[in-house]
Amino acid sequence: MRVVKLSADIQYCIAMPEGVRKSKTLLLIVIAASCMSGCTRTHKEGNLANLADRERIIATLREAYAAFNRGDIDAAVQGLDANIEWTEPPEFPGGGSYHGRAGAKRYLTQSRAAWAEVISEPERFIPAGDRMIVFVYARVRPRDSQDWQEVRLADVYSVRDGKIVAMHAFADREAAQRWAGQ
Repeated sequence: MRVVKLSADIQYCIAMPEGVRKSKTLLLIVIAASCMSGCTRTHKEGNLANLADRERIIATLREAYAAFNRGDIDAAVQGLDANIEWTEPPEFPGGGSYHGRAGAKRYLTQSRAAWAEVISEPERFIPAGDRMIVFVYARVRPRDSQDWQEVRLADVYSVRDGKIVAMHAFADREAAQRWAGQ
């Protein structure tokens, strides 16, 4: 009996005749290594390596932004994981961390209430491993004003097991890309 160690966690016991042992052992190691490397994903590939998953996440996010724009906050958070971690930068009104759909809904509701009108349009979706960076063009009109303010920012969504589990907003698009590993 011979023990073949494939990694720190995986070892196999092999019983075979001495003359065949080396070639069979080598073959087993090659097969196991091939399977292990093909079955694991790197952070860069992440959950969004699959085109269908990526398109589904983009469609979910497009629907969320559209719902937010029409004031339907329930629909805006519907596609998020029930335990989402929602983080807004401190320089944003109401900035901070919010937990769960209820927390995200609370933030989005107060965010819309601060303005007479809000339009938040996704301009570009950039997959980054298990994250989706969304470049957003936002226009807001303060109460008691006819003047619109415009800003370009980024939201970064983390995806795990096909679910949107976190969102981090950034005032600086380049900072968002760096944070997401781009």
